[in-house]
Amino acid sequence: MRFRIIILLLIIIAGSTGYWFYAHGLHSQGTRTELTLYGNIDLRQVDLAFNDAGRIDTIPVQTGDAIRPGDIIATLDMRRFDAALASAKANLAANQAALNRLLNGTRPEDIERLRAVVAADQANLTEKRLSFDRIQTLAKQKMASTQDRDSARAARDAAEAQLKADSASLKLAIIGPRKEDIEQARAAVAAAEAQVRSAQIARDDAVLVAPAQGIVRNRILEPGDMASPAQPVISLALTSPIWARVYVDEPDLGLVQEGMPATLTSDSFPGKTFNGWVGYISPTAEFTPKTVETTTVRTDLVYQARIYACNPNGQLRLGMPVTAHIALGAKPRLHGENPCGSETTTDKSTITKPSQAH
Repeated sequence: MRFRIIILLLIIIAGSTGYWFYAHGLHSQGTRTELTLYGNIDLRQVDLAFNDAGRIDTIPVQTGDAIRPGDIIATLDMRRFDAALASAKANLAANQAALNRLLNGTRPEDIERLRAVVAADQANLTEKRLSFDRIQTLAKQKMASTQDRDSARAARDAAEAQLKADSASLKLAIIGPRKEDIEQARAAVAAAEAQVRSAQIARDDAVLVAPAQGIVRNRILEPGDMASPAQPVISLALTSPIWARVYVDEPDLGLVQEGMPATLTSDSFPGKTFNGWVGYISPTAEFTPKTVETTTVRTDLVYQARIYACNPNGQLRLGMPVTAHIALGAKPRLHGENPCGSETTTDKSTITKPSQAH
């Protein structure tokens, strides 16, 4: 009997203890104010190459230089591109002049000249007709040869044909050019304009510019080398925006929202935090990558997330291991709000708690 009582007491004690731990666990889970994640600053790199083949003329940047968008990275020998652009512009000018000539029509001076030519033809025809009539009369009287009469007739016919031809030229000059000729000239101008744009683009592409802010990692080619679209010239590490790639366990996914404030810490800068925010949460799950150091089982499903960080002094470097602290329950930042401001890194002693900041 005593043994049964002891067993019952042990069961009651075990149940009470289990309930206490269960309730304590729920209470702790419900009052969590921070989620700690581990990851690395994401590696982002672009290899820059020219869009055309040519000999490299200059590379004004060195390894380690900070680059802003639009900065010149390298240039090709411009002589070939300048010549092609000049030829295209000359061809455009010639086609534009031909179109303008058609649009302006025949000059008044040319029309007056043709009128004078027609008048001269009419006078010449009158003379040739009179001459033929006179010789034909003489021929009937046997006072002129048949050959003279035939020559006079031929001269008259030639004068009539000349008058007809010059009269047609005058008519065409007055009417102006055909619509089809004008459209053909317009098409030629459009084609010449396209050639100029193509030549200008080719010349612009001979200057390699930075597409984004970054740091020059490596000069792959040097001045004098032959460049091609398949051969990168400069390797550029992109530094803006910068973010840490972390992984959220599936049970914690409901605690995190995009826009929530976060901070990053690194062993390289003890006592310093970098302000940031949750900028992206993957919509699909994946198995925990082998390179991620977490305290959970490796086969658990996780969701990739990005913690964007303020990094004005360039202290966060690509690939650097970091620890992310997400303020749970904090109000997500508004769209377009600048979370960095003028102060982006602080000592731990000056950090404002998320609950107080919001």
